[in-house]
Amino acid sequence: MNDSGILDEAYERLHRTGPEFDGWLSNHGPMAVESMVRHGYDRQVHRWLDTYVGRLDELPRGTSPIDAGEWRQALGDPRRLGDWLAFFDRELKERPWRAVLETWWPRLLPGIAAGATHGVIRTGHAVHALLERRDVARQDEARQDEARRDEARRDEARLAELGQALGYWAARWQAIAGVLAPSGSATPGSALAGVPRVPDQSKGINHRLDQLAGVDGWNPSLAALRPAADAEQARALLADLADAATLRYATHAHGSPIMLVHTATAPTAVLRTLPALPAKLWVASLEAAWAAGAAVTAAYAPAEGASREELPGVPGSAEEAFDQAVRHGDEHVIKLADTALDVHRRTGDPDALVAVARASGLIKPFLS
Repeated sequence: MNDSGILDEAYERLHRTGPEFDGWLSNHGPMAVESMVRHGYDRQVHRWLDTYVGRLDELPRGTSPIDAGEWRQALGDPRRLGDWLAFFDRELKERPWRAVLETWWPRLLPGIAAGATHGVIRTGHAVHALLERRDVARQDEARQDEARRDEARRDEARLAELGQALGYWAARWQAIAGVLAPSGSATPGSALAGVPRVPDQSKGINHRLDQLAGVDGWNPSLAALRPAADAEQARALLADLADAATLRYATHAHGSPIMLVHTATAPTAVLRTLPALPAKLWVASLEAAWAAGAAVTAAYAPAEGASREELPGVPGSAEEAFDQAVRHGDEHVIKLADTALDVHRRTGDPDALVAVARASGLIKPFLS
């Protein structure tokens, strides 16, 4: 990641705003700018934000502080959003961020559907930024003194971002019906293909997720994925899940071009968080990410995939695909491109880049 300070400046601008706007829509600004900076688009960040922040709401205020004894009662209560943001702001000022994450990750993980999975996605971007900033500082020994002078400010901005991400997740905490541990033999691609659709694909995500418990085949489809025997297998399966969801997006995005982005970006966020977590939490992380991806698939996938002839051509390179996403400007396209480039690096499959072109063609360009 370019450690020019642009990301930290962007976070400071965004932290005057809340995690939601227009009642319930997720603020994607922190996720999009983290992706842009990491791929070398620092110069475009503030120009993009100049318009994006105009749609956002102010940072919500708390009403009653959350203490250690009542967090369970406040979990999943969106009326306490301001209280949760204040809670994690305090936590991250008083304790090391990895210790806070280790405590709260298993508490929040069962509610991974929070904010249509945006709670975990924003957390993954925040953790990624914290991990990569330290890598840059370690590698550039000649700038150690300068790095130390900047460290306090940069830590403050990135820790504040992690706090807002965790607070948003806690306030919108939402479980998925009928979650079963994988016990089958299916690959992630085959398991996603076997997920049944909810019968009424209308209205918002809550209406759709509420139907899952009554869908024939839902529980067997969750169990169909092959299990992970240990932490390393969990990490490998998470990568395979992100790969499969991204490639499937290319052919199935027309079911809901925006919402189906999250089948790929949610497991990617979990995968990027693993290095900051104890290995003992990795298997549970895979299982939650799989349940989230399957739930969004059930809620929004079309009855049939597109034919090869209906798909756009392959971008000339991974760099061209991400440039296309930035020029398009929509935050979902940028986030998908960020994931798709990871998938392309792992697999070499050009359809990962086709997924970016597909999103660019189906989603309305930003400010158009």
